[in-house]
Amino acid sequence: QVQLVESGGGLVQAGASLRLSCAASGRTFSRSAMGWFRQAPGKEREFVAAIGWGGRSTRYADSVKGRFTISRDNAKNTVYLQMNSLKPEDTAVYYCAADDSSSVGRTLTYDYDYWGQGTQVTVSS
Repeated sequence: QVQLVESGGGLVQAGASLRLSCAASGRTFSRSAMGWFRQAPGKEREFVAAIGWGGRSTRYADSVKGRFTISRDNAKNTVYLQMNSLKPEDTAVYYCAADDSSSVGRTLTYDYDYWGQGTQVTVSS
């Protein structure tokens, strides 16, 4: 059974940092692009960051560029999202996803084949 499991979310104050992890099991995702998305209450799920299977290709939403960093450890079948200088508007459920059809990260939800259950990030002002 293929699973993506996110962890590392929590409640922090504005300006703090968090590191999210996404551990994959059931198969290797070393040849899949991986992405992070988020969904705030009442809003659609939106792209945050993506990384190609080789780890050298990354892309970010403008709203997080310069603050968030996506990385991956294929030996551990794990993807990370380092989030610095968090803002209240970053509050959302964060999801990781795997895209089997691209070697680079894409930005649309329907491009992704597997999804985790999400982890809550809450940033207080």
